[in-house]
Amino acid sequence: MSAAILIDGLPATPDDLAHQALVNYGAYTSFRVENGAARGLDLHLARLEQAAVELFGESPGEAEFRRLMALAVAGREACWLRVSLFSPEIGHRNPTYVGRPKVMTNVSPAPPPLANRVRITAVPYEREAPHLKHLATFGLVRARRAARAAGFDDALFVDGEGRVAEGTLWNIGFIQGDRIVWPHAPMLAGVTQALITRGLPQVGLNRETRPVRLDEVGAFDGAFLCNSATPVCPITAIDDVAFANDPVSLAKVEVAWSAQAPQPIADHDDDEGVSRLGR
Repeated sequence: MSAAILIDGLPATPDDLAHQALVNYGAYTSFRVENGAARGLDLHLARLEQAAVELFGESPGEAEFRRLMALAVAGREACWLRVSLFSPEIGHRNPTYVGRPKVMTNVSPAPPPLANRVRITAVPYEREAPHLKHLATFGLVRARRAARAAGFDDALFVDGEGRVAEGTLWNIGFIQGDRIVWPHAPMLAGVTQALITRGLPQVGLNRETRPVRLDEVGAFDGAFLCNSATPVCPITAIDDVAFANDPVSLAKVEVAWSAQAPQPIADHDDDEGVSRLGR
């Protein structure tokens, strides 16, 4: 079984970890792995590819991502895998390096869902470069702390135009009859959100993506949050607006997610790799 933290497939050095602790320039993705496979793996790979090119100018490529992921999870039946991109050549004084980033893999036990229901508060906030799952998380952690201190479970971000965007660690979906409405605003497109969208036709639900203003959320029948650790969690209220949340509709959303089969990390044609992953 491999070490918990690897850098380009080798045990992490103190210098590598020191750089990660001191310079938060980079991006990551994280997800549950079971028997060498993960739901939405294609989307996680695409996220890493986009971030690598945008932030560093070059990507290790899908084959290398898969190799390093497989090495990280080898010998484990189930775990949580975080894949991070960084470069020791980039720092506060020297930000101009262009080239292939290092890949850090971190394996840990899978976390439980965020909650089984939440009451949230809306706050004005826009993440920097919101389309990226980057390492600059100060703002969202601060927002969660403030929400908890105010008696809520979490915070919902609203942009400068009053549009609902995303939660601190999750995407939000609204239920309107037989339709799931995803808000359109500067935000991170979630993998779980995409998996649910893929499966909605199978459960008889339609979907729409459009701007949703905070002052119109009371018109919806329900709301839920979703992320890789929490496929569906009902939102009972946004500030003073409460939602009934029909259990049947929420169950359909979860079925839409679960209908998307886990994808093997190892290449289908790599029989040796599949064997190493216990498949």
